[in-house]
Amino acid sequence: MRLRDHTIALTTIVRREVRRFLRIWMQTLLPPAITMTLYFIIFGNLIGSRIGEMGGYDYMEYIVPGLIMMAVITNSYGNVVSSFYSTKFQRNIEELLVSPVPNFIILTGFVIGGMARGLLVGLIVTCLSLFFTQLQVHNLGVMVSVVLLTSVLFSLGGFINAIYANSFDDIAVVPTFILTPLTYLGGVFYSISLLPEFWQKVSLINPILYMVNTFRYGILGVSDINVGFAFGIILLFIVGLYTYALYLLRIGKGIRH
Repeated sequence: MRLRDHTIALTTIVRREVRRFLRIWMQTLLPPAITMTLYFIIFGNLIGSRIGEMGGYDYMEYIVPGLIMMAVITNSYGNVVSSFYSTKFQRNIEELLVSPVPNFIILTGFVIGGMARGLLVGLIVTCLSLFFTQLQVHNLGVMVSVVLLTSVLFSLGGFINAIYANSFDDIAVVPTFILTPLTYLGGVFYSISLLPEFWQKVSLINPILYMVNTFRYGILGVSDINVGFAFGIILLFIVGLYTYALYLLRIGKGIRH
């Protein structure tokens, strides 16, 4: 296929993915907005007023970057895992497999679709947070870079989950038992400096900690980890997951019988 054909194929997949979640916006965009508003009210206003400051900032200011990142993570992941599994379940994937569209175009199209939803929800949550606190931007480049890379990473994770899933129950296993615990333990609501030394070291195993803290650095200028090292970790995960996802597509894992 020529470059123009690749571009048309990629654009078509991305357009379909974006139209899909916009068409059912009451299921894809409204629930996370309501959920995050409840987080702002309960954790920020009610509990935060008792906690006071954390990391030198008002507790509401401190948790807002983590909540924005949590919204990006869950929606980037959820969009791709549900969309690609539905494509498998409805046998629409066969149309892509018999077409001359390269595997990297298929993968990239679904990933961009997941990024679109994750970033849109993140923007919605950011706008909602302005009703509860004032946001500052310490480093715009870091802030934008880490949120883009995070949405790529978890879109890839959702794609791999969808490939292995054999039922709709399977696509809920990873978010429920892995993604949600890692997110809550990833420094969204607290600084790991509050933990005993042993648990601080254990927390460093959690990749979400690096994303949340880097995004928080971009907004507030504070972080529990080295920002440069965090970017290295995120990029390493992206390269690994992208390579593995392409390999699974090439061998037809879960989609060729």
